[in-house]
Amino acid sequence: MSSTQKRSIPFSPPDISEAEINEVCEALRSGWITTGPKTKQLEKEVAEYVGTDRAVCLNSQTACAEMALRILGIGEGDEVIVPAYTYTASASVVYHVGAKIVLVDVQKDSLEMDYDALENAITERTKAIIPVDLAGIPCDYDRIFAIVEAKKNLFKPSNKIQEAMGRIAVCADTAHAFGASWHGRMAGSIADFSSFSFHAVKNFTTAEGGALSWRNIDGIDNEEIYHNVQLFSLHGQSKDALAKTQLGAWEYDIVGAWYKCNMTDVAAAMGLAQMKRYPGMLARRKQIIEKYDSVLVPLGVETLKHYTEDHISSGHLYITRIPGISPEKRSDIIIEMAEQGVACNVHYKPLPMHTAYKNMGFDIKDFPNAYNRFANEITLPLHTCLTDEDVEYVLEKYSSIIRSL
Repeated sequence: MSSTQKRSIPFSPPDISEAEINEVCEALRSGWITTGPKTKQLEKEVAEYVGTDRAVCLNSQTACAEMALRILGIGEGDEVIVPAYTYTASASVVYHVGAKIVLVDVQKDSLEMDYDALENAITERTKAIIPVDLAGIPCDYDRIFAIVEAKKNLFKPSNKIQEAMGRIAVCADTAHAFGASWHGRMAGSIADFSSFSFHAVKNFTTAEGGALSWRNIDGIDNEEIYHNVQLFSLHGQSKDALAKTQLGAWEYDIVGAWYKCNMTDVAAAMGLAQMKRYPGMLARRKQIIEKYDSVLVPLGVETLKHYTEDHISSGHLYITRIPGISPEKRSDIIIEMAEQGVACNVHYKPLPMHTAYKNMGFDIKDFPNAYNRFANEITLPLHTCLTDEDVEYVLEKYSSIIRSL
């Protein structure tokens, strides 16, 4: 790689083409801009893509994850287990429903939660586990489901869905994992409930948005789950705006004083265009990851394995770790890359390091693996707006810094 003129490479801009713009314009011209036919169509396409019978599109992954907990009847007196190494949305939803957040450390040599610690953290109050498919790489769901099956004797159901499941629910944070697969099964159809993010920085975007999918539960009607999510996400109103447009169908009821987190058709329009482009976008991410790996792994940089016999990642984040550097040196490198025009990031500052979680009584000293994973982590730009020249430029600047250490 040879020196090139200084570039300006953002960390994760949305990949918006004329296709998305045309779909949005069509929605605007139609006069239907809130939840309507495009949202319903996107729900159908998401369900087909991930391999479930149903999906619900809402205004964020956070809303989707919270709705899953509410559908399960999880609340005060219950416990939900979450890894300490994640973004706040994985855990804040537990707080929202009034349950107790139980954090567990990650593995010493991995960003996946420590499954032994997970097993030991389960009590008779545990109602759900929220594993995180960090960077778009699926967790070890065989191990997770084996654990919840082994702990069935402790489980005490408190609503009919919990009773039908007969065990702790696996409510995966699949914010990064749309398009990923594990043992040939698509993320979204692996965990009991899966919550995707379609935020602006994600692989697949509706600007703001997300989708909730779930596996069939014996004895539970999928249409009932779908209807209840609709109620929770639209003020407890018995009809959505689309249903109320039918002639003479103004009458509705408010069956609960609930929430407002529906997706709009303007947002869904972007998603419908993205669905058509998404296979190519995932393929491009794989190309970039393979190029990064070919240069950085030989230099001793630790990277995640996105593509193995067990899983295919969505390639959402290119997380690197430079062994032996201090947090201060990590910050210096990020600044140096920024001075070269390359925006880098850190994924993630563990939850116990944040004020909100400190105030809940968590201490990072109790999560040494999470801290050690975080301390020298640097995330490089990985998105489908990168040109081959951009990729070469990032590699040239980053590898030059690594060689100088």
